[in-house]
Amino acid sequence: MKVKICGLRTEEAVLAAEDAGADFLGFIFYEKSHRHVLPEEVRGLTKHVQRAKTVGVFVDAPLDEVNAAADFCSLDFVQLHGHESAAYARSVCRPVIKAFRWGDDFSAEEANDYPAEIILLDSFSKDAVGGTGQRFRWREAAEETVRLEKPLLVAGGIASGNVREAEEVFRPYGVDVSGSLEIEKRKSVERIREFMAVVQKRRIPE
Repeated sequence: MKVKICGLRTEEAVLAAEDAGADFLGFIFYEKSHRHVLPEEVRGLTKHVQRAKTVGVFVDAPLDEVNAAADFCSLDFVQLHGHESAAYARSVCRPVIKAFRWGDDFSAEEANDYPAEIILLDSFSKDAVGGTGQRFRWREAAEETVRLEKPLLVAGGIASGNVREAEEVFRPYGVDVSGSLEIEKRKSVERIREFMAVVQKRRIPE
């Protein structure tokens, strides 16, 4: 099972995440998030990344800004976390991860039709577009996600204490984790290592 650690803002956390075995490193380009980072910062933070894939997270941003940032930062993926249309996604210059929210009329059929490489399922909140740290009704959602024809990343309240359950319920391609790895809204190297240690115990050597 893959792991995406999102909301990274410091070199220490980036290096710790990759060293611990994270597969995707997420950077928030959404200005209203407390985890927001500038393209110049992301370019510096990722210059020593060797193995993990880098992901830029955007929310209803102008398409030219998304593509410019993806090129400037040499991102591997662009994650769309707003209400971006299929036509918009087709014009993104990188493979797309599309976020949907459970509780916001999510359907596997719609996700299958959307031009994205990977589907991410997060918690729905009327007050936030993501990063709530709130878990949704997993078993109910799994009855729908089983019909997905694309890789699934499960987000929303993922933590060391429940990541095994998430894997058992969804059998997902991976999980997306952020808030549970923070202390006072900053990524903790210790929590990153603890979380990845739990995941690594269940990984099958490739």
